[in-house]
Amino acid sequence: MTRQSDPPTRGDQASTAPQEAAHPLRWRLLGFLGVAQLMLILDVTVVAIALPHIEADLGLGRQAVAWTVTAYTLAFGGLMLLGGRIADLVGAKPVVVAGLAVFVAGSLATGAADSAGMLLGGRAAQGVGAALLSPAALSLVVGLFDGEERNRALGVWSALGGGGAALGVLLGGLITAGPGWPWVFYVNVPIGLVILAALARLLPRRGATGPRPRLDVLGALLVTAASGTLIFALIRAGDHGWLTAATGLLLLAAAAGYAVFALWQKKARSPLMDVAMLARRPVAAGAFLILMATALVIAAFLLGTFYFQHTRGYGALHTGLLFLPVALATMAGADLTGRALGAAGARRLAVAGLLASAVGMAVPVLSLGPVTVTVGMAVAGAGAGALFVVASATALGRVAPHESGIASGIVSTFHEFGASLGAAVISSVAAAAIAGRALGGFTDGFLLAAAAAALAALVAAALTPGRP
Repeated sequence: MTRQSDPPTRGDQASTAPQEAAHPLRWRLLGFLGVAQLMLILDVTVVAIALPHIEADLGLGRQAVAWTVTAYTLAFGGLMLLGGRIADLVGAKPVVVAGLAVFVAGSLATGAADSAGMLLGGRAAQGVGAALLSPAALSLVVGLFDGEERNRALGVWSALGGGGAALGVLLGGLITAGPGWPWVFYVNVPIGLVILAALARLLPRRGATGPRPRLDVLGALLVTAASGTLIFALIRAGDHGWLTAATGLLLLAAAAGYAVFALWQKKARSPLMDVAMLARRPVAAGAFLILMATALVIAAFLLGTFYFQHTRGYGALHTGLLFLPVALATMAGADLTGRALGAAGARRLAVAGLLASAVGMAVPVLSLGPVTVTVGMAVAGAGAGALFVVASATALGRVAPHESGIASGIVSTFHEFGASLGAAVISSVAAAAIAGRALGGFTDGFLLAAAAAALAALVAAALTPGRP
């Protein structure tokens, strides 16, 4: 979908490079690990194009459609830091292998789904596998390379995010229009098994180094349960109302869950997250910007794919091709922002990115048509691409080197939660349109996204640090 990076652990960063940097097959291993990571990224955008077909074939309701996205991203984001801790405890290789195996099994189950329950269960299993695989894979990349080679390897890794966005929309259209939507998931199985066999044979086995951390399973369950309650409240509100007592109680329960999680992190002997880091302005700004960027991108994809396929009657391939300019604009926005960041400063570019997203989302509100929707989403995508770069640079560029893994983990977690929130909110606001009952729901959805981006620009102006 978008950029996805996960935290290299401090033990891996500090200890593995001297032992593994000279591994003769390190570039081949980077290729295998990179393709595995690419599958995790693709499994958001590639699914977005297929959603109308999944909805029709399985007879899904609007809430189940939203959960098809959020079940994956919620499990991915909620368990990612725990996956990194497990890699610290037992070593990265077995966690990569286990995570990829779970992801492949989840993909097989999702493709074979004949009911909403099986579909969502498979998606959640994919998210669990991704949460194990992604942080452990990145820690291996950090350990396999050293010096300038490590910078080049991490550049390749980071580029997978933008490439995944462009490839996902095209593959989603091609596969759905060809063999059908189940193959959006089935395609992960043969590729995953080949990578699994290669990594099991080629990866160096290394035990954990340095202190062996405890696993904060309770912390992971608390934050995932609180986020799941929040997402459920937002999705449910589309059918039952935003101002009902049930919606209010669910939101209060989610807030209480987050409060308990924060208290537990202060008491836990080996906390999942350094919550105090979120009080630091750079990390808070980075987390906020990555959440907004991902939410806006997911909102655009959901609104666009249902508008093109439900309202305009376009096929999956036609829709995928229409989304290609959006993905390319997102990559271009990220590239231009990376070049201008040093001169312009993070605050100006964050505000500019959010304002561009607001303008882009407002274009379809003024005139809802295929051209205006595509152009508007491309403009919004360019703004979101800028936000991804600013978020990472702000959160990771102003913390001590030994804290970079923790900060990266926080940003990556908010990345996935942003996808969950974007899908939940926009599916509720545009509920009638997604269900095919009223065209005006699309206008409401784009209007909300535009307003949210404009409001976020004001927050970013106050929260994002200027040039150091």
